[in-house]
Amino acid sequence: MSNCLLVGAAILTLGRPEFQLHWQHSVEHVQWQENWQIVDSHLVLQEASVKGSGAGMDPGPGAVLRNGWWHWTPDLPPQSELVLAASGATDGGWTICDNLECHEFGQDAGAPLLLRPCPSHSPPN
Repeated sequence: MSNCLLVGAAILTLGRPEFQLHWQHSVEHVQWQENWQIVDSHLVLQEASVKGSGAGMDPGPGAVLRNGWWHWTPDLPPQSELVLAASGATDGGWTICDNLECHEFGQDAGAPLLLRPCPSHSPPN
């Protein structure tokens, strides 16, 4: 199940191992987007993008402006999981999109969501 994510208690099957994570900053109301890939049971950040800037919202080193979005490649090692806050203070939650559809999580205030690849299952011996 290499194209599968656990989002809190939900299982999200993706059409491919690449996905986009979108959200809006709760204070600056600036849109963010990150392109991730599932590789060997880890999450690998491919690119980050921010539409504008604000307090604590500066584009990363080497960012390039394209179509109103700053794009850059963050220097982040592969992650076993992401912790996504669910503050309820934004106009929506976290949106995860693959090439087929988008799903929104964490719209309401609550405990943080853990986002991680589904465990690999080996066939029984």
